[in-house]
Amino acid sequence: MITISLCMIVKNEEQVLGRCLKAAGSFADEIIIVDTGSCDRTKEIGREYGGKVYDFAWRDDFAAARNEAFSKANMDYCMWLDADDVVTEENQEKIKKLKQELEPDTDVVMMKYSIAEDSDGKSLFSYYRERLVKNGRGFYWEGRVHEAIAPRGKIIYSDIVISHKKEGSGSRDRNLKIYEKMIEEGESLSGRSLFYYGRELLSHNRYEEAVQVMEEFLEGDGWRENKIEACLNLAECFRMLGKEKESVQALFKSFLYDTPRGEACFELGRYFQGKEKWEQAVFWYETALRQQPSDKGGGFIRWDYYGYLPEINLCVCYDRMGNREKAYEYHQRSSARKPKAKEVQWNEQYFRKMGYGKTDRMDEPNYGKYI
Repeated sequence: MITISLCMIVKNEEQVLGRCLKAAGSFADEIIIVDTGSCDRTKEIGREYGGKVYDFAWRDDFAAARNEAFSKANMDYCMWLDADDVVTEENQEKIKKLKQELEPDTDVVMMKYSIAEDSDGKSLFSYYRERLVKNGRGFYWEGRVHEAIAPRGKIIYSDIVISHKKEGSGSRDRNLKIYEKMIEEGESLSGRSLFYYGRELLSHNRYEEAVQVMEEFLEGDGWRENKIEACLNLAECFRMLGKEKESVQALFKSFLYDTPRGEACFELGRYFQGKEKWEQAVFWYETALRQQPSDKGGGFIRWDYYGYLPEINLCVCYDRMGNREKAYEYHQRSSARKPKAKEVQWNEQYFRKMGYGKTDRMDEPNYGKYI
């Protein structure tokens, strides 16, 4: 059976650290905590759960801090978690089973990272991350922001899910400031850094700057999945700038890198629906439904774009086209996925009034909105 060193970097995480370490205690053979300057009870809580706590002077470099944590590890594998990550009991059991069954020549174990979930705990946005790496094999974190380890060797994709459940607002400007400091100091941004710098600009509503950075990224070398995502981000920037033509062109550009993704197809459908071009909207929504997301590709996946969102909007489009039977079919499909969603409830009332399903007399619903 393999052993695991849990390696964490933390700062002022007293609200969530105990939750994380309580779960980790079920599978971690060693807990390494590198503190980058806490002024609350973070270090005390770390020690209460058996963690080995080390101080590390913060220097605007997440990779440096994580490499420091990995350097303290003594077990077979290094695993990382953020303090606000959650490992459910089900996934704790899966990790314990993995420890028993993992072949010792495995270099990297990829686990799903769920960043957003609905009220039922179903993932809305996820991607695979390198979560467990063999100790002593020369794996190092790279990147002062949005740091990562390049997977190599024997790589295993597991069905283990780590959920990211942030508490509080955090430091919204921190990452952007680090990128701006890097540029000010004359540091050349790698392709990955350009990609994430553009995303930070987008999240700060600095759309014109984000466009410039994303276009620069697309002109250079970069990972295929990041290029597809950059096209989606570009489309959003152009849409917010009121440049519809450029937004649509960015969505089509994503098709140059791989088969169409549900996210791009859905956005094309939404564009045509907004123009009341129902047939074109239907084509793209149904194309989105036909796509099969490959989560092992490592890219970001917004799961509702491959099911619920196209279905709820197809319901509206077919109704506008006068095909109420087809509209009701898609209402039923969207209702099966999210029966409590407000859009589904509106449509349920509408179809009841039209004589579908239950026949209760209902007031006129707020039907026909699309999302």
